[in-house]
Amino acid sequence: MSKLPEEQIEERPGQAKPAKSGQGHDREIAPFYQWMDKVPGGLMLIPLVIGSIVGTFGTGFLELGSFTTALFQDSALPLIALLIFATGTQVTLKTSGPVLATAGVVLLAKSLIPASLVILLGLLVGVDGIFGLSILGLMAMIDNSNGGLWLAFTGRYGDKRDRGAYIASALNDGPFFSMLFLGASGLANIPGWALLGAVVPFILGMIIGNLNPRWREVVKPTAAIVIPFFAFALGTGIDLGSVVKGGASGIVAALIISPFTGFLVYLGYKYLLRRGYRSGLGFAAGTTAGNAIATPAIIGAADPQFAQYVDTATAQVAAAVLVSAILAPLLASWALKREGGLLSEEQIAELDERDLGVSEPQL
Repeated sequence: MSKLPEEQIEERPGQAKPAKSGQGHDREIAPFYQWMDKVPGGLMLIPLVIGSIVGTFGTGFLELGSFTTALFQDSALPLIALLIFATGTQVTLKTSGPVLATAGVVLLAKSLIPASLVILLGLLVGVDGIFGLSILGLMAMIDNSNGGLWLAFTGRYGDKRDRGAYIASALNDGPFFSMLFLGASGLANIPGWALLGAVVPFILGMIIGNLNPRWREVVKPTAAIVIPFFAFALGTGIDLGSVVKGGASGIVAALIISPFTGFLVYLGYKYLLRRGYRSGLGFAAGTTAGNAIATPAIIGAADPQFAQYVDTATAQVAAAVLVSAILAPLLASWALKREGGLLSEEQIAELDERDLGVSEPQL
């Protein structure tokens, strides 16, 4: 039986008049969340940029101490760890194979192939590099990815296997791959427990989620809650002065490296994982990790031949972090929309309920 329009509902004695549309809800004066959500990757991107502005010009606010400093400056790693745990709970034994396959493709396309190309360039032109970009700077920009941004983007537009593929970022984050490919003598100083520590929350989440599936429902809203907060905290660590100091070379390099590496992951999604109309997600991996800002100094300390490039490379990497954080989600959203893969939250939820071992239909 169809419902009658409001104007045809007869008011009865003692019965409250039906509320008109919009009544019964708190009036939204400034719908900030909706504004951010309309921007591709906006829940991550906008707080990140605001955080970088506050971190550059409002350090006094961040140094107030107590809960203010804890939430707005020091919360990035704990909140990302919580999101990693929550992501792990969503991965069942049935979907673990697709998760590992996706992570492997991201690692291959975002780290191994680009780093090999930088090494080949170094063998041809030497460690000085080209166009003011040393091999040290190029390597620190290109062989890693921003795991926080990947989680933020796939938390909204990806499914379980995409979110679980963050473990690729856990492995390529920091100087490990850079030192490995550059042959720096300090490689042995990278402790294995540091890599293990990056994936323990994910593994624990996966174990708990499979032993007690109720946890999957409890922590499912985690992404929507924590992403704006850890993005802001990450942004406070990006000094806009360093980005400016990086100058045109760092910005131009990021404008090339981000789409290039994102495109490699896109190809991996399309032809290795056969993800069809969802392959645009790969562009979200075309980022430079915030931790990479410290990579030139670490490598310069381990191998003196790179010491002369450290200052310039650090500034260039800082520029790449900010530029790629803006560009990668925009490219990913464009590619998804172009191929019909920019799905609603309801459609994503339906994908999560499917057997993800079966390839999605090609459009």
